[in-house]
Amino acid sequence: MRLEVTRKSDLAVRALRSLGETGGRVKGPALADAVGSTSGFVSQLLTPLVRAGWVRSDPGPSGGYSLAVDLGSVSVLAVIEAIEGPTDSGRCVLADRPCNTSGTCALHVPWLRARAQLLRELDGTSVAEASLVGGAAR
Repeated sequence: MRLEVTRKSDLAVRALRSLGETGGRVKGPALADAVGSTSGFVSQLLTPLVRAGWVRSDPGPSGGYSLAVDLGSVSVLAVIEAIEGPTDSGRCVLADRPCNTSGTCALHVPWLRARAQLLRELDGTSVAEASLVGGAAR
């Protein structure tokens, strides 16, 4: 029942939004500056976004990154799962064991409800709608 959002997910949303605002091809170092990271980390970060088809990567001296989709069609949840992996690991929220219907923990039902609401919210929010405050996705 894992749901983890790291700085990497935040940077991915910020990178997508930055590419959307630029509207053209952006070199790795410029994109790294725009999101407050390093070129090497941005390159690693964009690999799953390229694989998902949201970003285009053009190699070479005249290359760079560009947006391949409308940001209104990409949910924040989709970005988180592209970066972090599946949000449901099948593990108990309290104990380090598989979660199952027999012998569930005391938080099983409330956690499922809370998690479902959070996932609905993240899935219903596009990257285009994600609020940026102080340069960070919120």
